[in-house]
Amino acid sequence: QSQFVESGGGPVQSGGSLRLSCVASGFRLANVVTGWFRQAPGKERETVSCISNLNGGSTYYLPSVKGRFTIFKDGAKNTMYLQMDNLKPEDTARYFCAKVGHLAHDGGVWNICEPSESTSWSEGTQVTVSS
Repeated sequence: QSQFVESGGGPVQSGGSLRLSCVASGFRLANVVTGWFRQAPGKERETVSCISNLNGGSTYYLPSVKGRFTIFKDGAKNTMYLQMDNLKPEDTARYFCAKVGHLAHDGGVWNICEPSESTSWSEGTQVTVSS
């Protein structure tokens, strides 16, 4: 059974940095497309970033985080990371990781990345950015 455990969240001031970790079990992260997703109170869950099965492959970033967030994987640790720099109050949300179920691209660049419909969401990790 595929499972994820997220960690690394916490309170941070605007402009600060955090690195989120997502440890996977039950499958090899290097073999599937996975991503980070977030949900703020009163809002729908949105895709933050996705990465293909290999580092250096295709990635997707939510436009509002592009240039500030970096997604990468460590195959040896079976862990996916999200390095978040220059955090803003609007980044405040609970962050989750999951397998990607739907991808679309435009001219070879991913522009849609959605979680698998069968995703059983784990607890996630809370990120709170204060101004």
